[in-house]
Amino acid sequence: MTFTEQANKIFCQVIKDYHLTDNVDTPIHNPYERNTIDYNLYLKCWIDTVQWHYEDIIRDPHIDPIEALALKRRIDHSNQDRTDLVEQIDTYFRQLYAMVKPQPDARLNTESPAWAVDRLSILALKIYHMQEQANRTDATEEHRQRCRMKLDVLLEQQHDLSTAIDQLLDDYEQGRKVMKVYRQMKMYNDPSTNPVLYKK
Repeated sequence: MTFTEQANKIFCQVIKDYHLTDNVDTPIHNPYERNTIDYNLYLKCWIDTVQWHYEDIIRDPHIDPIEALALKRRIDHSNQDRTDLVEQIDTYFRQLYAMVKPQPDARLNTESPAWAVDRLSILALKIYHMQEQANRTDATEEHRQRCRMKLDVLLEQQHDLSTAIDQLLDDYEQGRKVMKVYRQMKMYNDPSTNPVLYKK
């Protein structure tokens, strides 16, 4: 099984597990051993899945402003957790390929493998929810057909992205590419770099 086959399998499991309750306050029950890549992949997609539903809720035009502000804080916290976890996954890859000697003509990639995995997790969510729309019995046939067409594109995108990630990992393993990771350094969450915070 390739890395992305395992990742996509875990992502589908997460989305299915979440929708048993379909509640953003449902506690996570990660079935994988801590400090493993599978554990982090499960946690990554769980964070994405909960945040997906946060984003649905906050778009309710009738949401109470106090509740909306509290939810915005939860989204901010979720975004930071997501970023931190992506960096942990990149650390896994750096350790995995630490002993590989790059070839003299080794190239760089535009993004780290974990940020590509981040996109793969989001794609799994898009596919699940587009499939849901394509099967809606309370929607028009035109709506369902439009969603089926979008679903086909998403499935093709998932296949292509999975292939690209597996090829990238093979490039790292063979020394054809050099892995460099730049931390996100988000300034708005840091009290020492966000002027709204440090001027108070």
